[in-house]
This record gives sequence, C-alpha cells and structure tokens, in this order.
Amino acid sequence: MRVTTLLAALLLAAGCTTVIRGEAKRVGAVVDPGSAAGLKVTEGASGPRSGVADAQVSVENADDGTMDRLAGNAVTDVQRYWVEQFPLTFGKPYEPLRRLASWDSGGKNVVLCKSNTAGVENAFFCPSEDLIAWDRGGLLPMLNTNYGPMAVVAVLAHEVGHAVGHRSGVTKPGMPTIIAEQQADCFTGAFFRHVAEGKAEHFEVSTGEGLSKVLGAMFALRDQVGASFTKRGAHGNAFDRVTAFQFGFGQGPKRCAAMDAKDINARVTEYTFAKQDDTKGNLPVNEQTVKAIVENLQAVHKDTGAAPPEVTFGGSCAAAGATATYCESSNTVALDMERLAQLGKAPAKQERARAIGDFAAFGEIASRYVLSVQKAVGMKLTGEVAGLRTACMVGNWAGSLLQRPIGGRNPVGTLRISPGDLDEAVTQLLTENTGMAADVNGKGVPSGFARVEAFHVGFLDGISACTEDFR
Repeated sequence: MRVTTLLAALLLAAGCTTVIRGEAKRVGAVVDPGSAAGLKVTEGASGPRSGVADAQVSVENADDGTMDRLAGNAVTDVQRYWVEQFPLTFGKPYEPLRRLASWDSGGKNVVLCKSNTAGVENAFFCPSEDLIAWDRGGLLPMLNTNYGPMAVVAVLAHEVGHAVGHRSGVTKPGMPTIIAEQQADCFTGAFFRHVAEGKAEHFEVSTGEGLSKVLGAMFALRDQVGASFTKRGAHGNAFDRVTAFQFGFGQGPKRCAAMDAKDINARVTEYTFAKQDDTKGNLPVNEQTVKAIVENLQAVHKDTGAAPPEVTFGGSCAAAGATATYCESSNTVALDMERLAQLGKAPAKQERARAIGDFAAFGEIASRYVLSVQKAVGMKLTGEVAGLRTACMVGNWAGSLLQRPIGGRNPVGTLRISPGDLDEAVTQLLTENTGMAADVNGKGVPSGFARVEAFHVGFLDGISACTEDFR
C-alpha cells in the first residue's frame, strides 16, 4: 500500500464513495459460505487416488520417478476431461497432444522447442511441436513440497489449457499474453471442478483445505511484484490468476472461451509500481500508518452515515489471540499492534514467524471496522453470512483504493493499492483463522474459495452488492 504524497500519511482527503457497477461480474451467481461454487465444503484426501494404476503414457526423457509419474497421470486425466468437454464447448473433437517431455533443471541439458533446459525451472506448451514439457528436478518438487501434489496437477492442467486455447482458436496469433494466460488459468479451474466432483481417475481434491492449497499456489506462480499485465510474457498476479481459476471452476469452460481484451481490461489488477512508491508497496504497520488507514476507512464509508468506531491500541475490548477485535456494545475496534506488525512485514524466506505483507494487516483492521458499518444499518453481525459480508466489504474498500488506468472507480483519498497488496489479501483470506472473512465473534467462513469469492464481489461490484447479496 502507498500514499500519493509523503505528507499524506496522516492527512487523507475525503472522497466520493459513489458505487460503480463494473462490467466484470462475480465468479459465481451465489456465494455460499459452506460451498465452493455450489459444491459442499469437504475435508479429506487431496492428491493421487490410492490403488489406481499409473497411466500408460509416453514421456520423452522421463526418469520414471515420482514427479514424472505424477505429471503423466495429471496430463492423462486433464486430456480425458477435454475429450469429453471440448466438443460440448467448441463443437469439434479434441486432438490429444503429440508429445510429452520431462527434464531435470539441475541435470543434463535437453533441447526442447529449440530451447535449452539446463537451469530452467518451468513447464510449458510449445505449439509448433505440439509439446508439453516440465521440470521434474526443480519446479514440480517445489510445488509438491510447499503446496501438495494438486499444485503440480494445476500447473499441468494450465499447460494443457494453452493447448485447448490453440486447438479451439480462442487463443489467437498476436493476442496479448495475459489473455492467453487467463484463459489457461480459467480452463484449469474448469478441470478442477471435474476433479472436485469425483470424476477424475487418478486424482481427488477436497473443496476445503485441498482447494485452498491450490489457490494458494497461485502466490508462488504469480509474476514478480511490480510487473505489468501489458508486458509480453505476463501471467498475472496471484489475485488475477485466482479470479480466472474461480471463473472456470464456477462457470465452466465457456466462460474461459469468452475472455478477451475487454474482459481483461475491465478487471485485471497487475500494475507497475508508481514512481513515488519508495516503500515498494509495503508500509510499516505502526500507529501512524494505522491512523491513516482508519481515516481512509472513514472517508470510504462516509456516505453510509455510520458513526465511525473508536479505534484503540489494546485495551479491555481486545480479544486474546486476535489481531483486531470489534466490540459492538461500545462501537470500538481494538488492535493488537504487535501481532499486526508481524503480520504486516514483507515475508522473508528465512523467517518462520507469520508474515504476509502490509495489506494483510490493514485488511484485518478493515474487517473489524466494517462491522461497525453493518451494525449501523441494522445487519446481523454473527454467523457465516456476516463473515462473507465482511469479506465483501473489505473487498469494496480495496476496490475504492485502486487507481486503474483503464476505467474503474475514482479512488478515495490519497491511499492507493500497490502491486502485491491484492495478492496479500488472497493469502490472508486463505488463512484458516483470518478475520477478513469472520463475524463479530471471529467465527470464520469454512470455505476458502467462498472467502476469496466474496472479496471479489465487493472489489468488482461495490458495497451495494455486499448488502444485497449477503443478507
């Protein structure tokens, strides 16, 4: 997060909070706290099915190890899905890939698609050779260790998604890279719906933690923070990639095929750092910056007529173990600054303590602040619907701070969303004990998918969608 001038941290200008309905609508028709786009939240096994024989598939340069078998099974299941769905979506048969290949980025160089693979941790689709290839030595083991085997499946489903785009003609020559990448992420989501419904031969995924881990893997697969979606080779930030995945999961491959420049420009959030952003998007979380956040929250919600809550740094209202607490009886938000400061640090690989980034901390504060707005308009503050409404209203606040080059709302005050902030929001929303999607008692929404989806509703459609959809 950044401020537009160095002196603006404590002197935030009030702004207009007119709601503008965006053209890019939410990922699903209804957000259910106990479901992922209509599928009941389940916990249990996520990964390869036990007792199922490996697929008999030819992979060039394979070592027949765990990663190659996992990848081979993944490509097989994904292609079987498209054999069924491709004719229904595009009106013609699906042609299987001609070649699959594997390499070890830490081992011997292999030339694939006229490129050397030594030291390259990647997976790709090569249209000219109708080839999908993957790094079994670096990329796939990293994903498997950090996010589980279904993250590996997601990467391979994404690459097959590129093949689908080319075979169907929705991926056109000269098309901006970001459109093709969003299509492939969306096609990945469509396949994962198939897995979640229990229809894949080799894999299963729970719609609770299992699906949340897959969404969380988007953080590892995002572009470098501060990249632009207009750059050739852009894949998108985690927020935009998760959005596309959820479109596919909730609405199916026809939604993916409809993606074009107009759709992308209306909702994509991957922008470069502003020249004046000398903090690179991560403000320190201290009393000074918190006061700036609170003043901005007041400006954003001014037109609601709600009396602003008192914000205290600690005090009797604070709940043990909570980063932020809203006390309804006194209309007070109490903050645990030590916890918030830790949460708001830029994450470091060597740091074990939980750190996500400044927006994760500021989003927690906003989540308790918007409860006071809900109270003022007479809405129930307990229960899972209240948790979704809270996530939605935090999303509305985030949307009011986005300075979008192409269309969008007029940003409020002098605080602005910085590159990386929305990725931090997704990461925090997928955290089990997040307050960003919790009711007044801290009871969270069980579905990580639904938490992120509700945030998107507010971000895209504004505060009126929050009060209309989550009653």
